[in-house]
Amino acid sequence: MEWYLPVIWAGVIGTAVAMYVILDGFDLGIGVLFPFAPSERERDQMMRSVAPFWDGNETWLVLGGAGLFVAFPRAYAVIMPAFYLPVIVMLLALVFRGIAFEFRTVSHSKTWWSVVFTGGSTLAGFAQGVILGGLIEGVPVRDGAYAGGPLHWASPFAFVCGLALVAGYALLGATWLAMKTEGPVAVRSRGQAKWLLLAVLAFMAVVSLWTPLAEPRIAARWFSLPNFYFLWPVPVVTALVAFLLWRWLEQGREVPPFLAAIALFMLGYLGLVISNFPYLVPPSLTVWDTAAAPASQIFMLLGTLLLLPFVLGYVVFIYWLFRGKVREGESYH
Repeated sequence: MEWYLPVIWAGVIGTAVAMYVILDGFDLGIGVLFPFAPSERERDQMMRSVAPFWDGNETWLVLGGAGLFVAFPRAYAVIMPAFYLPVIVMLLALVFRGIAFEFRTVSHSKTWWSVVFTGGSTLAGFAQGVILGGLIEGVPVRDGAYAGGPLHWASPFAFVCGLALVAGYALLGATWLAMKTEGPVAVRSRGQAKWLLLAVLAFMAVVSLWTPLAEPRIAARWFSLPNFYFLWPVPVVTALVAFLLWRWLEQGREVPPFLAAIALFMLGYLGLVISNFPYLVPPSLTVWDTAAAPASQIFMLLGTLLLLPFVLGYVVFIYWLFRGKVREGESYH
């Protein structure tokens, strides 16, 4: 049982990260798309589409971070000093974004709060992508501690990942607006989603080529035999989902494009898991190397499994309660 505990906790944390990326991703994406709305009236409609959900969406980020600290303290002790700056930037951006969200609803002049909302959303997404890119490239570790400098994470690949995640969040946001709103906002969002889909596919192609060329361990994972025989469906299914997403946007469908955008994100996430598991701190520390004592893992796992259904139930209830489209001129409350 002890051998499986780190794998179970890796699954819990991985699920929390996936839920965060999906749920908070589309409302971050709406912030990225804010400057492209021609009027504050349309920006109000965009913001109303996520008003009941955005704060609860960030619960999953807390679960992922707390789970890493509790279940994999050695990994936490390496990752945090390695990414102090982008983590602080991300957290501050989320704070200012939340402040802008609340203050914009009551302010007479919404322009500057719209700027802060856009900046916070974009910067948070970019910082998350930079952290992801830095982890993929690898973190230097010596004697179980971080052995790099304060800017080791700053690399062209990490910045490309940051831009890629911003584009991905914007795609989620555009497909969400196409599903959740009516009028000019929905029409414009469908057109934006097409361009963003092309951008996301371009970034996915760049990352998919860059990582195996730069990291031999990733190339061996994907292209060695018999791995290749089992893994080739992943890029094929990704291409199929992208084709369906484009087709559904062309047809003016509402719900399917958003679901396809989520599927595209999850396929990219699956590719990252395939490339790096069981390394939690690539390329040296696995989930077993960094795991806490079994007794601690069991104690926290029991509490997590007890509370998780309540969190999921709350998410389902809120999304069901505020189902339906957001129309022009509706109030926030």
